[in-house]
Amino acid sequence: MRPIASSKAFIPFVLAVAGLVSACQSAPPAPKASTAALPTMERIALGANACWFKSGDAAFKAYRLAPELNSFSGKPRILVVPRRSPEARPLLVVQAEGQPAKLSAFGPLMDEPVSSRIATDVKRWAAGGAGCR
Repeated sequence: MRPIASSKAFIPFVLAVAGLVSACQSAPPAPKASTAALPTMERIALGANACWFKSGDAAFKAYRLAPELNSFSGKPRILVVPRRSPEARPLLVVQAEGQPAKLSAFGPLMDEPVSSRIATDVKRWAAGGAGCR
């Protein structure tokens, strides 16, 4: 008697079962963005730089980005300062701390009409979203 595994009829059966098993498996989930403070602030800094400053956005034309991501206090942050006076007091501070990151944004720009846009953009970038508005 011949073993079943060597039977020519057995090979199509194995291929059919393998096809069913692979069809039932779902694709691996997309990796989620890290929620730690530093990676969160890195995403925010990249988004702010691209969408607010490099794009020539009129709402941010008078300002410049000053990232301070290497923080020994455990609170990486970005600063928005006057374009012509980068040493001046920041007009916006966005910072994060902890795991998961707790975000805060404060400064005079948060009292301006652009504040809702800042909050929306920062939340989107913090969550791993990309792109501008």
